[in-house]
Amino acid sequence: MKITFHGAARTVTGSKHLITLDDGRTILLDCGMFQGLGKETDPMNRDFGFEPAEVDAMILSHAHIDHSGLLPKLIKEGYLKPVYCTPATKELAALLMEDSAGIQESDMKYMNKRRKQEGKPLLHPLYTSADALAASALLEPRPYYEWFDVLPGVQAMFTDAGHIIGSTCVHLKITEKGKTTRITFSGDIGRYRDLILRQPDEFPQADYLIMESTYGDRLHEPARNSLDNFLEMIVHTCLQKKGKLIIPAFSVGRTQELLYALNQLELERRLPPIDYIVDSPLSYEATRIVKAHPENFNERLQQVLKTDEDPFQFKGLRFTRSVDESKLLNFRREPCVIISASGMAEAGRVKHHISNNIENSRNTILMVGYCEPHSLGGRLKLKPKEVSIFGIPHEVHAEITEIQSLSAHGDYSEMLQWISCQDPSQVKKIFLVHGEYEVQQNFANRLRNKGFTQIEIPSRHQSIHLD
Repeated sequence: MKITFHGAARTVTGSKHLITLDDGRTILLDCGMFQGLGKETDPMNRDFGFEPAEVDAMILSHAHIDHSGLLPKLIKEGYLKPVYCTPATKELAALLMEDSAGIQESDMKYMNKRRKQEGKPLLHPLYTSADALAASALLEPRPYYEWFDVLPGVQAMFTDAGHIIGSTCVHLKITEKGKTTRITFSGDIGRYRDLILRQPDEFPQADYLIMESTYGDRLHEPARNSLDNFLEMIVHTCLQKKGKLIIPAFSVGRTQELLYALNQLELERRLPPIDYIVDSPLSYEATRIVKAHPENFNERLQQVLKTDEDPFQFKGLRFTRSVDESKLLNFRREPCVIISASGMAEAGRVKHHISNNIENSRNTILMVGYCEPHSLGGRLKLKPKEVSIFGIPHEVHAEITEIQSLSAHGDYSEMLQWISCQDPSQVKKIFLVHGEYEVQQNFANRLRNKGFTQIEIPSRHQSIHLD
């Protein structure tokens, strides 16, 4: 048996790990899109490194595009078998894949208009809305905590990862020639004191672990501090400077956390009386799906629901749906908070909001999650004097700031807590994925200090045979 790491290998996006059994059958864990890697992004997304039609089964850890975003391309190129996931992931992934296809089709239409005028060959999206619909039809929901058959001799079980609604850690029991091998894939490990979700579960002993390492070199500040810091940002930008607070946020997970935090401030009678605008049709639909799965909420939120029937709704909140409504925000002069996708500021409506507001010192750009270093969000975190957006240079006069504790990824302490249920003497090897290489090396040392001695950091397309 071997594992080949086709994505999220020494980088954070593009999660794709292919297990090949001794008899040649294959199981794909995730089929994510690479994001925020500059000119390398598109070529990397067009090359799987394997033949989709030859994959025998697929399991999806959660709906985020860097884990699910190439699934329509996989189906387009010949994979026609089930994709196992949780019920909430089925709903969210269908929504996100359709949105991704729409963005690609729109971008290609815009780019090809110019390329045609220049006499250049036309470009094609990775996949279309029809491909996304076909992919959604193959999503097969399975509940948490129940073993199910993936292939003859292969069983899987989901435990809660606490990362977003429906997110899971995947546990496999693979039996070959009378020997059973236990493999756990962490997906993305969430927070132990998340505002909304249950904490990550303990899980059965594994022989091999494929483990994310996004924040393997840092600690997040306490969540309560983030609520106070968030309020300070609103007061400073909107009340004192009379400007706009613009927040790039992933439509699934981060946007709902922000809405819940704002609702908490209203319940505490501390929320400033201004407009709070979620400029994303996708976020509206994602919030609806999150509300439909209260079984994933933590005990604290379950108690809140007894007195507050909608913890994501508060005075002053409105969602924009149309493009025209979004464009009108550019002409707005009154102070407000704008929450919009994408979280890395690499695409979507928020990129336009940043472009139109970054040269005004009254405004603030607030980053609330991980950004690839090459993405617009990653570049903004470096607080440059000038930044290029849509190929146009902009002087940076708006404040650039960050609240790390709102991240949906656990920090190194939380990742060590997640793995603490394992007996290091029984773990044959840990493969670190979904992290920047320097961060992974740092986290590997922390794991060794906990007794996990066999750690490997695979590169893209590298195959590693299991003992």
